[in-house]
Amino acid sequence: MPNFTVDQIRDIMDKKRNIRNMSVIAHVDHGKSTLTDSLVAKAGIIAGAKAGETRLTDTRKDEQERAITIKSTAISMYFEISDEDKKLVKEQTEDTNAFLINLIDSPGHVDFSSEVTAALRVTDGALVVVDAVSGVCVQTETVLRQAIAERIKPILFLNKLDLALGTLQYDMETLYQKFQRTVESVNVIIATYGGADEDAPMGDIQVNPVTGNVGFGSGLHGWAFSLKQFADVYSKKFGVKDVSKLMAKLWGDNFFDADRKKWQKKPQKKGADGKTVLKDAKNQEICLERSFVQFILNPIYTTFTTTKHDKKRGMGHHEEKNHGRLVRRQELPHRRRRWFCRENSHEGRHAKLAPSR
Repeated sequence: MPNFTVDQIRDIMDKKRNIRNMSVIAHVDHGKSTLTDSLVAKAGIIAGAKAGETRLTDTRKDEQERAITIKSTAISMYFEISDEDKKLVKEQTEDTNAFLINLIDSPGHVDFSSEVTAALRVTDGALVVVDAVSGVCVQTETVLRQAIAERIKPILFLNKLDLALGTLQYDMETLYQKFQRTVESVNVIIATYGGADEDAPMGDIQVNPVTGNVGFGSGLHGWAFSLKQFADVYSKKFGVKDVSKLMAKLWGDNFFDADRKKWQKKPQKKGADGKTVLKDAKNQEICLERSFVQFILNPIYTTFTTTKHDKKRGMGHHEEKNHGRLVRRQELPHRRRRWFCRENSHEGRHAKLAPSR
């Protein structure tokens, strides 16, 4: 059942400053339509259990048969943000927390690039979806170039974390390095086509997890997060009032020594004097985990291992094959949806960061 009424949609259409038009662009098979399904499920247009399988925006028969998007398809959703998040909206808005999100799912195949251009010309911002395992591909550069040419501000989303953590079981540090390389690759493309120039019409539009325009998650399982969500949680624990400062600590070469309760730039664990480097029984330096791994990836990985442990004890539900991945359609999404807020991570980020034309 939809989480909005016709009257709400009609009312918000008159509040032009609270309307956001968003295109979902990516390389082919990086998960655009699956991610769109998860966002549409939040609006109650489709059942959450069917998100990722319905492919609602693939309306043509040949699209459903081939499991590939051929024509750009638009859908409207009603979304509300909290008072705290509304303070982060950079542009002037109406006196309501409600936003109308017009979402356009565009093709990823190179043969349908004209559909991407047409979608970008009617949107305010672009959600660039990148497979966290494959990284930046050829068509990723193409759609980014098209977006910059149309003066569209990009927001990056690293997809398929369920594949990286659950199936491939990447080491946490290795996964962080893949994230960092992907962000850097996207920024190199943006800079190549003039998106890093402060004097350009759009200014510097490079993406950075610290500024909140990079998200991580799984469109198939319907969960996502940004640094701000974890910073909000840990700010209460650490007693930090400035959440933005903590966000900066959760990315890059930042390490937290729990024994000394100190942040440091190098991984070597030090003694109480803050100078002596501690060593283990094999006379090797003891290294700390980087903050992104310690405070973000480790808790997420724990949910994966816990789910697998429960399944061995007979507590799990059935599994089904989907493009080579084991999809626990009930246990995995349900646990993570209760923890993460996929909707705030996407639609809320777009409402806060994307301009309103």
